[in-house]
Amino acid sequence: MTDIPIAVRRLPHGADLALPAYATAGAAGMDLLAAVTAPVEIAPGARALIPTGLAIALPAGFELQIRPRSGLALKNGIVLPNSPGTIDEDYRGEVQVIVLNAGTETFTVTRGMRVAQAVLAPVVRACWQEVETLPETARGTGGFGSTGTGTQASQPGG
Repeated sequence: MTDIPIAVRRLPHGADLALPAYATAGAAGMDLLAAVTAPVEIAPGARALIPTGLAIALPAGFELQIRPRSGLALKNGIVLPNSPGTIDEDYRGEVQVIVLNAGTETFTVTRGMRVAQAVLAPVVRACWQEVETLPETARGTGGFGSTGTGTQASQPGG
């Protein structure tokens, strides 16, 4: 694996928090910590914007994907409604996490809590080429469950 350097600036309200880090050698995501100055209570069905206290400069050709933490989702119903969120290479503001409480009880975000994970990913840009016809496929225009609902491994995706 190649380590890609990311320039990071700690903002005053995140100065005492650890930088994002991989929990294990095989982890794809780095934990992002809540840089809240007071506990934030999120009622069932409500959303909150959680600051990380970090501003970054990504290298050209990369994005930082912000994803939910599986443990918070399973145990508390805490999800990220725009998952994965994207931090673009030209964004220089604070990295923040939109958190949705899909659970049944109020959830409290406290300072230093691991609220999301960040995955560095390369970006490939598209170049649209308008055409009159598209190549035919076995699936054709079928969508939204058109390939079946069975569980047999021989059935194609969707």
